[in-house]
Amino acid sequence: MSLADKITLSRIILAPFFFFFIKAEFIPRQPAIVVLWILFAWMEISDLIDGKIARSSNHVDSFGKLFDPFADVISRVTYFLAFASIGIMPLWVFLIVMYREFGILFLRALLALKGTAMGARPGGKLKAGTYMVAGLLSLGLYTVQIYASNMNGVGFGSFANHPGEMAEIASVLHTLTSISYVVVAIATVLSFIDYLVQFKKLYK
Repeated sequence: MSLADKITLSRIILAPFFFFFIKAEFIPRQPAIVVLWILFAWMEISDLIDGKIARSSNHVDSFGKLFDPFADVISRVTYFLAFASIGIMPLWVFLIVMYREFGILFLRALLALKGTAMGARPGGKLKAGTYMVAGLLSLGLYTVQIYASNMNGVGFGSFANHPGEMAEIASVLHTLTSISYVVVAIATVLSFIDYLVQFKKLYK
């Protein structure tokens, strides 16, 4: 296994820990948030560097073209599931993401049976960018929720009623996060159409 593939594999291994640290309330929230930011940063950064390493070392092959998007699906679906489970990501957007991701995996599997690999598409890269922004905003919102709840000494949902700067930050993040998920839904549908068009060209 090449270095690029090992970096890709790390996303699959670390993804469940992101879900665990959000849901494991017995772990103190402040250190958990630090771990969550580290995990999120690595999952996104590693997606950028594994491809560059593969190209620079001439290790671009059919396995990598399938393994990298598979790892992307595992990592991003996992952190979206985590955000949906705590009420930050709308469930309808999560369903659209799930349908798209597994639909693309199915199309890639059909092409693989014919010995053809479908690489990344422009629509897929745009979609990945919207996923990253939505994930970043969601984690930022969750962080504000935690700190606001600690300041109030009550539950997570009370941050919106906290007076002053914290409430203002929370309100802005909530609005931006909501908008980002609408953008995610649109980009996800457009990306699926892009891949479907490419699939029809390759599946002969």
